[in-house]
Amino acid sequence: MNTQLDLSACPSPKWLPDGQSQTIFASRFVPRPSIFYARERIITTDNDFIDIDWNIPGQHPLVPADNMPATSTIYRKGQGTNPGSQTDTPPALVLFHGLEGSSQSHYARAICHYFRQKNWVVAVVHFRGCSGEANKLPRSYFSGDSADIHTIFKHVRHHLPNVRWHACGISMGGNALLKYTGEQQESLSWLQAVAGISVPLDLLATGKQLETGFFGRFVYTPHFLQTMKKKIREKSRQFPNDINIQKILQAKTLFEFDDAYTAPIHGFKGALDYWTRCSSKPFLKDIRIPALVLNARNDPFIPENSLPGLRDISASVTLHLPKTGGHAGFSTGAFPSNFNWLTHRLEKFFCQGS
Repeated sequence: MNTQLDLSACPSPKWLPDGQSQTIFASRFVPRPSIFYARERIITTDNDFIDIDWNIPGQHPLVPADNMPATSTIYRKGQGTNPGSQTDTPPALVLFHGLEGSSQSHYARAICHYFRQKNWVVAVVHFRGCSGEANKLPRSYFSGDSADIHTIFKHVRHHLPNVRWHACGISMGGNALLKYTGEQQESLSWLQAVAGISVPLDLLATGKQLETGFFGRFVYTPHFLQTMKKKIREKSRQFPNDINIQKILQAKTLFEFDDAYTAPIHGFKGALDYWTRCSSKPFLKDIRIPALVLNARNDPFIPENSLPGLRDISASVTLHLPKTGGHAGFSTGAFPSNFNWLTHRLEKFFCQGS
């Protein structure tokens, strides 16, 4: 078997028999650790902000950064370990959440806890408007925002130059990360590896999937639209001339919401233009650093026939397509299960490249 294609199983519990149950149970009921974060706010070039939640091992030689909270610390240039030594240079992970996610999402807390125990620095990035405070502009975030990904990478690399950086994106965050990685090609050689988990690589196929079936129409789509509409309703009071709030509130699908708000506010002709141009699948051939794409074939958000094959990827990409796992689920073990399989899989790829 080609080493780029991994079909090994995620050992999903027998009492979670399908993608729906694996998705919902993981997001709602699997125990998740409490995480202490130190928040840093980045001011963007357009005078908006992006919040990063840091979790840094206390035993590392750290010194305060200029714009970090007084209670937090961060690696600074010339401090700490020797950047020329792979064994002495500490590893670090920047994590991008999914649609309407945050540092408190089940996957973020599980991944952060696991890698923190392994002595990794972890930075969970919040897309604009997802940190609990509305951003300052009419715009928000979208699934292919390469400019904001670039801003984040430039920032964390500047503040922690003496670590070995890795990156992981979940769902929408994975799509944005993989798209950016393909766009940048060799210029990301400073990054050790990237991983995308449950990635909607074909946004149009995912959008259509979420418009069909009971769970797509009456569970998942309303769940996302509820919080998204609330945010934009509040934003429209501040920017009434920039936002067609009536059209947005009438949206019943993600396509209609993106057609009314996300696409036009971010410079796209409409939802179809946005979804087509921002899907990461066409960029997988251009990735030049080690990249893992982990998608369950029973993901209820993402149709299996939209997943990439070997012809769609570069030699740097590994496709892991287990039969089960759901969407951003991958819980395993005895009731109430855990996320150990997922975190171990990430660590294996980051540390062994397979």
